[in-house]
Amino acid sequence: MQLEHGVNLPLPSYHSQQASGMDLSAAVEDSILIAPGEIRLIPTALIVAIPNGFEGQIRPRSGLAVKYGITIVNAPGTIDSDYRGEIKVGLINLSGQAFTVQRGMRIAQLVIAPVARVIWQLTVSRDPTARGDGGFGHTG
Repeated sequence: MQLEHGVNLPLPSYHSQQASGMDLSAAVEDSILIAPGEIRLIPTALIVAIPNGFEGQIRPRSGLAVKYGITIVNAPGTIDSDYRGEIKVGLINLSGQAFTVQRGMRIAQLVIAPVARVIWQLTVSRDPTARGDGGFGHTG
């Protein structure tokens, strides 16, 4: 569903044959300035119904991140299959320069991915591995 403030904006789409992510556009009426270090929630005017057993992952666009220091504050963001509100993207400016988000600008990617669910079972022991409990740089 596309909300009224998204009229005339493109629906998410893949921009190459093997792309895994679809670009999301900013559905802002007026340009939004994001100051260095600032976080802004940007609307997309989209409401989706993701099938049960899947999730939507909101990921940064590499061009915005590398060129301008604009990324997603909670990357990757998750859209659960039972969420029916508007998709909004939390952008953060990690650069030293202000950045302007304009209407229709591609601000993030949406990836639809399967979700594995587990059932927890407490145990009193664990299977040994070569790595053991080494973490945080343990393997090099």
